[in-house]
Amino acid sequence: MPGSVTQRQIALAVLAERGIARLAELRRAGVTAATMSRMERDREVIRLARGLYQLPDAELDANHSLAEAAKRSPKAVICLVSALAFHGLTDQLPRQVWLSIGNRDWAPKPDRMPIRIVRFTQTLLSEGVEIHTIEGVPVKIFGVAKTIADCFRYRNKIGLSVAIEGLQEALRKRSATPGQIANQAVRGGVGTVIRPYLEALTVNG
Repeated sequence: MPGSVTQRQIALAVLAERGIARLAELRRAGVTAATMSRMERDREVIRLARGLYQLPDAELDANHSLAEAAKRSPKAVICLVSALAFHGLTDQLPRQVWLSIGNRDWAPKPDRMPIRIVRFTQTLLSEGVEIHTIEGVPVKIFGVAKTIADCFRYRNKIGLSVAIEGLQEALRKRSATPGQIANQAVRGGVGTVIRPYLEALTVNG
């Protein structure tokens, strides 16, 4: 059917350009859900999760799960251990993607990909956000200083040792200055918590 062929070509073009596409994006481009189902059946596309597609021969980035999470929850920001790993500040390989969302935002349901949700106030959610392109997908990730401050803020969730390791690595690699980290810690309400670690590491460094 000519219409179906045209829709398939559109779908392939969208996926080639964006890396990962949501069904809503494909629909806006003129591709129906039925066409995507047929393409999945014919193995022309891979369904990563409900309403999320990728080409089967797409080159997977080491941070593929972050791109997939960003597509599923565009408002969310990659945070905590996932942000530490992205910035190369921990040896840990997170088994789940840590996502921060607003207090009233809809939380995405885990679908094959494990997600850990942390709720932030709107102010803390909008500060220190960087946008990195992974597999053609713009992904919101907290910057280094903000990530370190958040790790101390949520040390009971991720473990104090992980937060300290991230701080040590950030200072060693000069990914952020002590002043930038201290500033973000104060804004996040953990200035007094992080200060002794920051002072000890900068004096010994």
